[in-house]
Amino acid sequence: MPEGDTVYRSAKNLAAALDGSVLTRCDIRVPKFATIDLTGHTVDEVVSRGKHLLMRVGEYTLHSHLKMEGSWHLYSHEARWRRPAWQARAILENDQYVAVGFELGLFEVVDRAEEDDVVGHLGPDLLGPDWDAATAIDNLSSDPDREIGLALLDQRNLAGFGNVYRCELCFLRGVLPTRPVGEVNDLPRMVTLGKRLIEANKDRAERTTTGTLRGTTDWVYGRAGKPCLRCGTKILRGELGENALQLRNTYWCPRCQS
Repeated sequence: MPEGDTVYRSAKNLAAALDGSVLTRCDIRVPKFATIDLTGHTVDEVVSRGKHLLMRVGEYTLHSHLKMEGSWHLYSHEARWRRPAWQARAILENDQYVAVGFELGLFEVVDRAEEDDVVGHLGPDLLGPDWDAATAIDNLSSDPDREIGLALLDQRNLAGFGNVYRCELCFLRGVLPTRPVGEVNDLPRMVTLGKRLIEANKDRAERTTTGTLRGTTDWVYGRAGKPCLRCGTKILRGELGENALQLRNTYWCPRCQS
């Protein structure tokens, strides 16, 4: 599932191509909204909110979430699409560009006045103007018995972390993902480090938490069975989630994390 930095970068690229332009085509291929045609309307702005993407067009907001497989692409009118047309869920064009949302996990059109109904539940956005570290820390601390690995993924606490940052952040702070929040020493330092990591990655296509883009870019994520980059112990993998639908692969070093 894309992290908040991926969605931030998608919104930034779409904004550069669409903001202030008039739509010459609006083709929504989601049955519930397929009759909505915003051709001739002006795109006021495209912004990210955590892992949500918001396109504000006149009185409406086009709200999308990439989930596991989704992505937004930008093309010139003559360019060949890199994914098949049947995967397209929304196509927006102006005089210069074609924006295509492929396999979006969620796409809906809401009245802009009701935008808060779809993203108002989110905590402070790690990459947004509303970022408030104190509020994020208070949110995380509100359930001290909850596993830190689950609390970090809960977008109601702070918006933007996905599974990669969850695993990497726990490793870098020497904390097992299953440790209760109330037993995490110096939670503010963990939040500060997470903010610094996602800020460092927001404008580059390849993410790194190890500080290098040449070689191994993750400390533990996706490295099950491989030696820990710090101590050489075999990295372990398990599943963590509050129900079967929320289970996510989780990676950790049994020696460096406790």
